[in-house]
Amino acid sequence: MIIGVPKEIKTLENRVALTPGGAQTLIKRGHEVLVERGAGLGSGITDDEYTAKGARIVSRDEAWHTDIVVKVKEPIEEEYHLLRDDLILFTYLHLAADRPLTSALMESGCTSIAYETVQLPDRSLPLLMPMSEVAGRMATQVGVHYLEKTHGGRGILIGGVPGVTPGAVVILGAGIVGTNAAKMALGLGAQVTIIDINHHRLTYMDDVFGGRLITTTSTEHNIRRAVRYADLLIGAVLIPGAKAPNLVTANMIKTMKPGAVVVDVAIDQGGCIETIKPTTHADPIYEVDGVVHYGVTNMPGAVPRTSTFALTNQTIHYLLKLADNGLDALRDDPALMKGLNTFQGALTCPAVGEAFNLPTKTPEELL
Repeated sequence: MIIGVPKEIKTLENRVALTPGGAQTLIKRGHEVLVERGAGLGSGITDDEYTAKGARIVSRDEAWHTDIVVKVKEPIEEEYHLLRDDLILFTYLHLAADRPLTSALMESGCTSIAYETVQLPDRSLPLLMPMSEVAGRMATQVGVHYLEKTHGGRGILIGGVPGVTPGAVVILGAGIVGTNAAKMALGLGAQVTIIDINHHRLTYMDDVFGGRLITTTSTEHNIRRAVRYADLLIGAVLIPGAKAPNLVTANMIKTMKPGAVVVDVAIDQGGCIETIKPTTHADPIYEVDGVVHYGVTNMPGAVPRTSTFALTNQTIHYLLKLADNGLDALRDDPALMKGLNTFQGALTCPAVGEAFNLPTKTPEELL
């Protein structure tokens, strides 16, 4: 098969979907890899590094006019015309928060497979995990940055100093994002509270971190109380493929301290904080009721070198299956089958159908 690697054009998105090593792996299996000119530069990867591994450097149209297009972020409006019915698109999609893209994929007849809904039997999400790890660690990092007075925050040193109380970090969700955010916050010496609906997960967190963080069961009362004392509030809630639930209301935000910071990693799926809206790395924050809000939809794009290599490490296994076997790879691998979001104009992800009140079909009946 011919695999295309276009350059990402979302605002300040510097990741690329495939490393030169990943390209070499595909080429050694008899496939052809076409990389758009300059696609890897944001991640510090030159065109020469790709050609040295056997890839060809091409124009954007040539990279898209292939059997499989592998990307990092979802297509944006100016790329919709490149979608077609004989294309397999393999990328992050987050359709439950993007009705126009959902419609464009269905109208094009494109076969779209979303990294974030590929799911193993144990319910883990292997292709979402690497970017969740990056985003979780970044959530604490950027939150601490914006707590500085010169960046609009309260002027809090999150770890405090001897004789001064450390800052309070509240994390909604104890999954991969929340765990990594907690790891960073604890490392900086913050007082950390993590909130989740799953008691077994809270028990795990308590054990892993040796009782150094506060675990709280997710109820409206507990969330309201925690939000009030938070210096940094991190949204890390995920329902695979679905729109994130609003756990923090606008009224709760009004009770936060002036200069407190909100970072909602769930923004890709609509966000779990009512006052959050999508932002970009070019203009990352805004203020609501005196609270700094950070809603960048591609957080790992700020650390593209790390993110690109972490992502390819996980996606290459599934990309090889698609390249070797085409759509038979979906039939042979139930985890990959769960990644199918659209096929021949039909929507195949129930969570997206529920978000937009659209009919869905099961991948099994279509394939």
